[in-house]
Amino acid sequence: MFENLSERLEQSFKMLKGQGRITEINVAETLKEVRRALLDADVNFKIAKQFTEEVKEEALGQEILTSLKPSDMMVKIVHDHLTKLMGGENEAINLKGNPTVILIAGLQGSGKTTFSGKLAFHLKTKQGKQPLLVAGDVYRPAAIEQLKVVGEQIQVPVYTEEGNMNPVKIAKAAVKEAKQKGYNTVIVDTAGRLAIDEEMMKEIAAIKDAVTPHEILFVVDSMTGQDAVNTAKEFNERLDFDGVVLTKLDGDTRGGAALSIRSVVDKPIKFVGTGEKMDALDAFHPKRMADRILGMGDIVSLVEKAQEQYDQEAARKLQKKIAKNQFDFTDFMSQIQQIKKMGNIKDLAGMIPGMGKAMKNLDMDDDAFKGIEAIINSMTPDERSNPAQLNGSRRKRIADGSGTTVPEVNRLVKQFDETKKMMKMMTAGKKMRIPKMR
Repeated sequence: MFENLSERLEQSFKMLKGQGRITEINVAETLKEVRRALLDADVNFKIAKQFTEEVKEEALGQEILTSLKPSDMMVKIVHDHLTKLMGGENEAINLKGNPTVILIAGLQGSGKTTFSGKLAFHLKTKQGKQPLLVAGDVYRPAAIEQLKVVGEQIQVPVYTEEGNMNPVKIAKAAVKEAKQKGYNTVIVDTAGRLAIDEEMMKEIAAIKDAVTPHEILFVVDSMTGQDAVNTAKEFNERLDFDGVVLTKLDGDTRGGAALSIRSVVDKPIKFVGTGEKMDALDAFHPKRMADRILGMGDIVSLVEKAQEQYDQEAARKLQKKIAKNQFDFTDFMSQIQQIKKMGNIKDLAGMIPGMGKAMKNLDMDDDAFKGIEAIINSMTPDERSNPAQLNGSRRKRIADGSGTTVPEVNRLVKQFDETKKMMKMMTAGKKMRIPKMR
């Protein structure tokens, strides 16, 4: 996410290193590179120009504190302006109304149907809502079936009308059904086209008039770059939507849409899709995104993800086991599962300040723990509970059964022993030396 832009901005700030103060000359050189970096990230030219002019004006008006370097001050100024460019503050979705009606719009292929499912899952699990998904795309043959599959996956009902080709009537009937059956949120997935056309716009406008949505979200594929911004502008002129959703932000995207779209349509980005799984949806926080673009990590989001998976009762039981020196491989496996639930390992590591750059060339994905899990799964229940009995012949059998090697099994057992000692010392409140993990 924003990898190339982050690198380019870092290089531009290096031009100020070693400088005693900020001057018009060295600021001009630095911001010339910043502007190039933004343009290469597919940011709108006018926005990139205005952005650098505002940064220059503020930088030249700054009194550099003796404790700060000019490059640090420039990073701070750019960070503040990036945050402002992307909206400043997080703007939450409007959930007023009973039921709340949310209309999803966008071009074909933008990810509307998948987002509809993700939003339903998000509102159900994090906001305690009872959502109803509405299959309003009656033209694309697989659209209704796709939404049904998504609904079944997240255990959310899907409203459909077999043979009805009128999405306006379908949407009205769905809202009526939601009132009757007690669903407090209605999410209407609408049809898209390969390009903007009058017929599509009239249809979406008619659905809007019929159900009076409390929230209209425009979904756009962030990988389409500047085209995404232009499309958003046209949709907004007709629909006056409430917020933007950027999908596929985990792909090979340059990030220009995220940086430009707020300025062009003056509507907030409310959500970003960060993966294919149903829980890969994040509320958009401009400051946190600016942190990540400038390599500062995103500790707040990392902590939030950890808290979502945190089981207080399980943690208490684990603490007791550690205190009694009873932590075993079953507990070890359980902790791995908790980490995996938080999301993509490389993406999580990128939230730690300074780790994004270090992780750049590492091939780390959701299978990062595959070898460890295979080894533990090849142990008998008794071996997991009593690792001390893992002699040479047992380790050979485990290596053969897991498709790994004996040295890999030995390494895991050693790391497990070191982790167990460390956790025991932590619960005892003693000073400890953290073992080197390989």
